[in-house]
Amino acid sequence: MNSESHPDTIFLHELRVQTVVGIWEWERKIRQTVSIDLEMAADIRRAAKNDSIEDTLNYKSVAKRVKQFVEDSEFQLVETMAEKIAETVLAEFELPWIEVRVSKPGAIRGAKNVGVLIRRHR
Repeated sequence: MNSESHPDTIFLHELRVQTVVGIWEWERKIRQTVSIDLEMAADIRRAAKNDSIEDTLNYKSVAKRVKQFVEDSEFQLVETMAEKIAETVLAEFELPWIEVRVSKPGAIRGAKNVGVLIRRHR
């Protein structure tokens, strides 16, 4: 990553999506809530100077795309879901890097949350 060309980060935290995810037969029959956090490379200087959405990464567009992608998916593992989210967003929004956290709140008795965090470069 070249920190000079992309020194900033745009983030989207706790995007909650209902989807089919899990390895157990009962999980394949229901929709569960996953929580998704994204941290994405950006250079916001031009957008800040011009005060224009056209000059920055539109996080509403990213959220809409990720939500639709995850709702339509039926992954067994959150690891696979995270990897495919990263691939999709990197390619479609032409980002140099992304960090993706996918959580399944309440999946483990006694734990508030469980999930995976990955960082990928284009």
